[in-house]
Order: sequence, then structure tokens, then C-alpha cells
Amino acid sequence: MNRPSDLPPQSDDPRPASAEASLAQVPELASPQDEARALRRLRWRVASTLARQTFSQARFRLALIAVLSLLLWLSLFWLFVDGFRFLGNAIPYPDLHEKTVQLIFGTFFGTLGIMLVFSSGIILYSSLFRAGDVPLLLTIPARPERVFAHKFDEAVLISSWAFLLLGSPMLLAYGLVASAPWYYYAALLPFLLAFVYIPAAFGAILCLEIVYRIPAGRLHVVIAAALLVVLGVLLIGRSVTAGAQGDMLTADWFRDMLGRLRITEHRLLPSWWLSTGLLEAARKEPAESVLFLTLMISNALFFRQAAVWTAAGIYRGAYDRLHGRRGLRKRAKVAWIDRMLLRLTSLLSVQMRLLIVKDLRLFRRDPVQWSQILIFCGLLLFYFLNIHRLTYDVNYVGWVNVISFLNVSVVGLLLSTFTTRFIFPMVSLEGRRFWVLGLVSLRRETVLWSKFVFAVGGSIVPCSLLILLSDRMLGISPMILAIHQLTCVLLCFGLAGIAVGLGAKMPNFRETSPSRIAAGFGGTLTLVLSTLYIVAVVVLTALPSHFYLGTWYDPVIPFLSSRFNVEFWVRFWFFAGLGGSVLLGLIATLVPLWLGLRAFRKLEF
Repeated sequence: MNRPSDLPPQSDDPRPASAEASLAQVPELASPQDEARALRRLRWRVASTLARQTFSQARFRLALIAVLSLLLWLSLFWLFVDGFRFLGNAIPYPDLHEKTVQLIFGTFFGTLGIMLVFSSGIILYSSLFRAGDVPLLLTIPARPERVFAHKFDEAVLISSWAFLLLGSPMLLAYGLVASAPWYYYAALLPFLLAFVYIPAAFGAILCLEIVYRIPAGRLHVVIAAALLVVLGVLLIGRSVTAGAQGDMLTADWFRDMLGRLRITEHRLLPSWWLSTGLLEAARKEPAESVLFLTLMISNALFFRQAAVWTAAGIYRGAYDRLHGRRGLRKRAKVAWIDRMLLRLTSLLSVQMRLLIVKDLRLFRRDPVQWSQILIFCGLLLFYFLNIHRLTYDVNYVGWVNVISFLNVSVVGLLLSTFTTRFIFPMVSLEGRRFWVLGLVSLRRETVLWSKFVFAVGGSIVPCSLLILLSDRMLGISPMILAIHQLTCVLLCFGLAGIAVGLGAKMPNFRETSPSRIAAGFGGTLTLVLSTLYIVAVVVLTALPSHFYLGTWYDPVIPFLSSRFNVEFWVRFWFFAGLGGSVLLGLIATLVPLWLGLRAFRKLEF
């Protein structure tokens, strides 16, 4: 029997001794520096693994992307060199020349800055709220703002490479033409990197606020915000370009454009800081250039930290509201857009109509997909609405014809991006839930034909309207306008056939991300073949049309016609080019679809 003096001393804490021992063994949370170091190590391991897999398994895709990027960069560099030399010859006054270059830089980087705000917001929405590794990262003992910073740096890296690809050739070309000193080239990369962080931080803050403030109605808010932004851009663009008359490349034309682009010279715009700092370095004023570089870096650090502070307060709450809310039960009903689509496709079979409606629902329920299409279409519409600036007389007929076919090429390239990014992965994404479709009485061919009709129907109307709008503003003749519409129809059918056929021929059922499926070998091959098809169709229709128009306005043609039957051969190649483009369109549409249908019948799910 123990005596009172032998008993252990009593503690006033009601918790048992085992709980105190357990709490004593719990390690303290890692410091912010340790968290950042651990996430940097994670990012490095993921990047090194991805690089090893790419070099070992996707060498062809990597080489193809590198070659195409190099060709694009060299083409842009050559165009900018030629353009700056033209400005130097056309504007002999140094002050006016520097003012023009300042406005060009400000407009260019201001436009890219707006695009970076949207692209960074879209990328961060996908990586912060939809990525598969986010639930795991939020369960580890790490602060939410550190997870946000980890994803934010990735988004900046993804969105900055395209900015560097487009911006570096112009800046290097100007330095070469202007005989800039060595420190101008040394300051290019710091200026560009500091500039990228500012619009990226704005996009991140907007993304967090939208998801946190209005989680239930975020779709309507994003649509309304995007429409307001597009409307604002259109109004600004109209104020910039409206009301000017006269032919291009005249003194009045340059004076009017310089006056209307002064909006880009606002002192609070980061684009003005960037352009002014680089131009000061080109003028051999290193002290002023360093001053603007310091201003850019300090603002980049401030806005990045502001985004981190915003994430510290609302990121975890925004994620919980988005994924933890319980939707109210609604009576099942068909949306108005689905009813309209069912009426428009009344001539198709019931199974195909329902599959098209299903694909449309999946597309509009993913903000990452439709927001990209909305932004690109808004910028393209902004360009076409202001194409009336290209007024001309009879001496510019051939030049405007070239511009009109370049417009067709731009629409085709945008359409190829859409089909590669959104249509090609549809068959691969269908494979994981094909067992559900297998319970329905339909043939496998119906699945592919429904996706082909969905791709053609979703692209032919907006593309044809944009081309019609640009041709009417340019004053194109009715014959060339009809050729453009035929070219647009051929592009829609051919690009849809290539994307759907190759998507069924080379599916990837292991990936669930459409962007990763599109970035694979099949998606890269689809993009390359689509680009070659666009070039071939436009060349077959544009060159014969250009020479055909030359028979009516070129003074050299009558001289040659007196010795050769030039008009006969020009007409022959004109109609031969049209026939060749139609034949090529049929081949590009039917052959990939036939290959995809044959491979899709043999697939086992």
C-alpha cells in the first residue's frame, strides 16, 4: 500500500499525461522559407521527370515544336526588321520617328498585357481549383498562400513563354535597326520578366475574388464580365479608329493614327514603363533605363505580394465554397440553347442529336474551355470591326486582295487551334465513359459523326460571318467574296475531319485533361496537318485570284497579252485552283474520317 508521500505529484491540468506526451511529440509547422524550399524541390522533380520523359518518349514532338517555334520567331524577326527600316525611311524626322516607335511599343505591350490578365486568370482557375494535385497539397501542413504561390509561379511560366516568343523578335529587331548598345540587349529579359508578373498578378486576384465572392453564380458573372470587357475593348477600339478618312500610308493617315494611339502613353500603364525604359536604353541613356527597370521590378514584387496576401485570406475559403457547396435540387429541364440545337438538327437521327447536345453541354459547363474561345473571338472581332480603316483606291486593289486572303488564313489558323484543342480530345475523353454509351442502342460510327457535325456546325457560322464582315468592309468584289466563303467552308469541313479522324485513330484513354491530350503526339500531328492544309487551300485559291484580278488593273498584262494568251492561262489556273481546293477539301475530310472510323470499330473499351 502506497503512502501519500510516495504518490506522484498532482497536476492542475485535467488532460492525461499521455495527451501531454503526444502534444510534446507533435512537430512545429515548417517556416515559410522551408515550405517554399520544399515546393521548389517538388516543382524541380516534376519538371525534371517531365523533361526526361519528353526526351525519351516524345523526341519527334519536341523537335517539331522547336522547329515550328524557330520558324515563327525568324519570320516575326524578319517582318519587324523590315517594318522598322520602312519606318526609318518613311519618317525622316527623328522626334516623330521616336514618337511613332514609342506608340507602337506601347500599343503592342498594352495589348499583350490585357491578354496576359485573361490567360493567367484562366490558367490559375484550372490549376488552383480543378487540378488533381490541389486536394493533396491542401491536406499537407502548408499555408494556403504558399500553395497559391507555387501554382502562381507555374502559371507565370506557362503564360510568359508565348509573351517572350512574340515580344523578343520585335525588340531585337528594333535594337538591330537602331544600333542599340549592348546594355539594351542585357535589359530585355529583366524588363520582360518584370512586366509579365504585373498582369499575371491582376489576373490571379480577379480569379480568386470571382470564385470566392459568387461561387453559385460564377458562370453568369464570368460571362457578364467577359462580355463587358469585350464591349469595352470594342468601344475603345472604335474611339481609336473611328472617323479617320483618307488613303493609307499618307501624312494625314499617320497623324490621325498617332493622335488616336496616345491612350497607350498613360504614365500609370506598365506597358509605358516597359517601352520607355527600353527606348531610353536604345538612346544610350542607361541611368534612365535603370530607373524604369527598378520601377518595373518593384511593382512586380508588390503586385505579386498583393496576390499572395489575397490568397492568404480567401483561397482556402474559395476552394471550400466551390467544391463544398450543395446545389439546390432543380426540376430537370432542357435549356433553351439545347432546344434550339435540337430544332436545328431535326434532319439527323435521334441518337446523333442527343450526342451533339451532350457535347455542347460538356463544353459550356467548363469555363476553362469557353472562356478561351470567347477571348480569341473577341479580339478577332475587334480586328475585323476596325478593318474599315483600310480604305483604298484602284491602285491598292491587289494589296487589299492580299489582306483579304490573309484574313481568311487568320480565321483558319484560329479554327485549327480550336479543333486541335477542343475537338481532337473529345474521342479520348469519351472512352472512359463509353460503357454508358454502350447501354444505348447506337452504332459506334454515330459517335464520330456526331462529333464531326458538332465541330462543323460550331465553326462554319461564326467563321463565315467574320469573313463576310471583313470582305464587306474592304469592299471586295462579289466574285472574290464568294471564293472566300467557299474557302471558309472547305476549311471548316477539312479541319473538323482531320481532328475527329485523327482523334479516333490515335486516342489517349489514360489522360483526363483535354490540354494534355492535345499536347501529345496525336494533337501535335493534328495541328501540323491542319496548318499545312490551311496553307495549301489558301494558296490554291489566293494566288490564282490575285493574278486573275491583275488582268483588270495591272498595266503589264495588256503588254503581255499582245504577245501571249495570258488571260486564257490566268482564267485556266483560276478555275483549276478552285477545283484543286475542293478536291483537297474532300480528301482532308473523308480520308481521316475513314481511318478514324476503321480504327474506332476495332477499339476495345
